[in-house]
Amino acid sequence: MLITLVAGARPNFMKIAPVIRAIEAARSAGHDIDYRIVHTGQHYDINLSKTFFDDLQIPPPHINLGAGSGSQAVQTAAIMIAFEKELIKNPTDLVMVVGDVNSTLACSITAAKLCTLVAHVEAGIRSGDLTMPEEINRIVTDCLADLFFTTSTTANENLRASGITEDKIHFVGNVMIDTLLFNLERLHKPLLWDQLNLENSNYLVLTLHRPVNVDHPANLKELLDEIGQAANPYKVIFPVHPRTREILKGMKMDISNIHYTEPMGYLEFNYMVRYARGVITDSGGITEETTVLGIPCITLRDSTERPETCTIGTNELIGTNPSAIPPWIIKMVKGDWKKGGIPEKWDGKAAERIVEVLLKV
Repeated sequence: MLITLVAGARPNFMKIAPVIRAIEAARSAGHDIDYRIVHTGQHYDINLSKTFFDDLQIPPPHINLGAGSGSQAVQTAAIMIAFEKELIKNPTDLVMVVGDVNSTLACSITAAKLCTLVAHVEAGIRSGDLTMPEEINRIVTDCLADLFFTTSTTANENLRASGITEDKIHFVGNVMIDTLLFNLERLHKPLLWDQLNLENSNYLVLTLHRPVNVDHPANLKELLDEIGQAANPYKVIFPVHPRTREILKGMKMDISNIHYTEPMGYLEFNYMVRYARGVITDSGGITEETTVLGIPCITLRDSTERPETCTIGTNELIGTNPSAIPPWIIKMVKGDWKKGGIPEKWDGKAAERIVEVLLKV
């Protein structure tokens, strides 16, 4: 059995890494299973791509499709055209897509039209917000997939409600957490730790990249002003996504306790998260990691596709209004935060369960 693993953007790398290890373990045990890594090139910045292969000990991809940037339509089309050529040249038994980025959508459509089986890892998650490109990617991918690997009972319910039969739904857990737990003792501090005299729990971590938060300079400035003021005297470490960096250019920002940094590798960034007093983000995946690490997390979004991080974990969904931020940050820095738990099957063994299913299929 040959599995084509698709990776295109930063979160994908974290999700395929444990699957690769599980496939290699099964193959070493004598099972007829192998893989081919296809990097679509959706993320072409070396800081967001190559370093993740290095950090996560993923073998070099067998091919990089070199899709690059562009609008949603341009990027999706470029990936589809290149991936069609890849599948025709290198037929496979099953294409495995992960998450909800443009590569996930594009490769699912291409594989389905070539009558190749599709497995979706992280299937069934829904935000209910169709203004998010990722939500459209999730819905379309789940319309085309043949196997659905889910992270939560809520995802299972979403799939059942959309008509997916029980035999295709496999509740395996969260591969993002597989990667986190596997690398927990490999995490290492970045140079800025000593440069800024950081200590455990004396700083916050901030990430922003969603259009609603960063596309309008005036709104972004207000967000950062509110965060900086409420967090003071704690330092706020802000690894700046390339998208956000472009918006910040030309803006006059003078917030003394917010420290802008280049994007970090996986091992450095999660070291920062592990020892932070709290995290402020608009990312979905980071809320999963903070939940498992027991770190308070504020999500600057109006909806989430990962409700278990709020109902079970340490995450609070507070919306995108800058004026709503200060009370939550004050609560965070005072240490007055809820004690979260860990969702079912977020135990580091999701990829093993995925491969067990594949071998049976």
